[in-house]
Amino acid sequence: MSSQIDHLLTETRRFAPPSSFAAAAVGTAELYERAAADRVGFWSDQARELLHWHTPFTETLDWSNPPFAKWFADGELNVAYNCLDRHVEAGAGDRVALLWEGENGDERRITYAELTAEVKRVANVLEGLGVGQGDRVAIYLPMIPEAIASMLAIARIGAIHSVVFGGFSADSLRSRIDDAGAKVVITADGGYRKGKVSSLKPAVDQALADRNGSGVQDTVDHVLVVRRGGNDVAWTEGRDLWWHDVVPAASDHHEAQAFPAENPLFILYTSGTTGKPKGIMHTSGGYLTQAMFTNKVVHDIHPETDVFWCTADIGWITGHSYVTYGPLANGATQVLYEGTPDTPHPGRWWEIIQKYGVSIFYTAPTAIRSFMKLGREIPQKFDLSSIRLLGSVGEPINPEAWMWYRKVIGGKAAPIVDTWWQTETGAIMISALPGVTETKPGSAQVAIPGVSIEVVDDDGVHVGNGNGGLLVVTEPWPSMLRGIWGDPDRFVETYWEKFSAQNYYFAGDGARLDDDGDVWLLGRVDDVMNVSGHRLSTAEIESALVGNEAVAEAAVVGASDETTGQAVAAFVIIKQSYLAAHSPDGLAQSLRAWVGEQIGPIARPRDVYIVEELPKTRSGKIMRRLLRDVAEGREVGDTTTLADTAVMSVISAQVR
Repeated sequence: MSSQIDHLLTETRRFAPPSSFAAAAVGTAELYERAAADRVGFWSDQARELLHWHTPFTETLDWSNPPFAKWFADGELNVAYNCLDRHVEAGAGDRVALLWEGENGDERRITYAELTAEVKRVANVLEGLGVGQGDRVAIYLPMIPEAIASMLAIARIGAIHSVVFGGFSADSLRSRIDDAGAKVVITADGGYRKGKVSSLKPAVDQALADRNGSGVQDTVDHVLVVRRGGNDVAWTEGRDLWWHDVVPAASDHHEAQAFPAENPLFILYTSGTTGKPKGIMHTSGGYLTQAMFTNKVVHDIHPETDVFWCTADIGWITGHSYVTYGPLANGATQVLYEGTPDTPHPGRWWEIIQKYGVSIFYTAPTAIRSFMKLGREIPQKFDLSSIRLLGSVGEPINPEAWMWYRKVIGGKAAPIVDTWWQTETGAIMISALPGVTETKPGSAQVAIPGVSIEVVDDDGVHVGNGNGGLLVVTEPWPSMLRGIWGDPDRFVETYWEKFSAQNYYFAGDGARLDDDGDVWLLGRVDDVMNVSGHRLSTAEIESALVGNEAVAEAAVVGASDETTGQAVAAFVIIKQSYLAAHSPDGLAQSLRAWVGEQIGPIARPRDVYIVEELPKTRSGKIMRRLLRDVAEGREVGDTTTLADTAVMSVISAQVR
């Protein structure tokens, strides 16, 4: 079986960057050479070259108390100034920062000068509400420009933002507000989603209610509300304030104060938490350095000419690093879209790319596979010739989806950067450099310059090419998390304890090095199944399934089995062109056999369920724990993190 899995991850197709692309690329081979010669010095150079420092740093890295790192600690800067003011001062105030498209067809073009003025007004409002350095502000907003302005205004005054995805329930919101001790909540009456107004403020009201006798101190003094949906909302006088009443009336004069590089910038709670939320904390100087650097060299940003679009919600780390901080620090023009890719029609994303001339497009493999299911006819109705670079983020992308993305969306020419990173890492860690790397479908490939990655066994020993193991980061990096909010012991235990002797950060992901030494991500280690003593990766079986021409998307989980310990259960979406000509039972049986042929009999799924959709978060991650509940016949767990909470009811009905 091992040789067959090896074959699955052996990719012979190679795609060199077009010569015209390579000639003008921002990222060059020299970056690898500089970083290899002096890794810490390399990051020192990047921080100085990329950012404006009010007080220049003299020490790059303090690793004297691992795993608690400090980067550029004696330097001072203002994150918002680096994202806004300096571009205006350099004469780029008329450049468009945000091309905002509402789901219902609203649109706004906001220049750097306009966004800077708005952020200054919001900063003055927040300071007037008593918010200062170190205070926490929760943001619970749809994908509207006010969300970006809020994040940057909080950063501008040295406070800490905690963005909560607008699809989370009142209970999830309450736990995050309480854990952070938020002083102010910024929300909206509602936002547009799937053609309807989805209310938001009622969840805030519920989250802040019923405190008596709970033992939890109510830290929230004010709720700032953007009018977006036009839906009726309850109002608490003295606490609630309309954005349109207070922000336009505020002064747009606000000096950007310098704060230490290690001043906390944000707390972001990881999705799918159980019990006490896990607040990942990032600081300012190191985070902004790596977010800006990776956006510049991996996405090949040319701010004067490119239109960049990262489709992530700001409630996730991708929306922090590659919607708010990286692109704006680089002075880029970017698209911000409020709604879903299938509203009001399934070609909405491609329509937006055509409308705004998007040149760099960064999205999740789950979205790509969803479009595969619908067929290439939809994107082919639109002019996508402006695209010159494609990116993938969120989970491993299988070679078939990679090739579809390249051919149908990229016109067989645009390089693809398949990026691996996490909420905890803060910025991209593994990726091709599009002007340098000969890309390989399905492989994340190599660590970016200045980052040190290894694949090791349980003892921390490098496994060598051609072998699989655990993915670790062996040296500190600038955008690394600085801790779990309020719980340093949990930070050490969760991420550093397994390889404490080596001071390795353990990502929780499995990976395999192919014969070239390129990295193939195999998904979370806890997504590895043990079937009759054989360890099988869900990613390997999912890749085999999607390799069948009938399959658009697949998710695999391990389900309890009395005979084998665990059995493989597969949930499969079939391309529409195959549904009419084949019965679900026949498709399921043929796919079971297909996996057996591709990998080996031990990997053949016990059950193949043909479904219409898969449970995904707004960031595109498949919630496999919910599928495991279905496969094992349990009541389905908490679905509040899903982009569509009704999908599990549909799946449960189809499985029965």
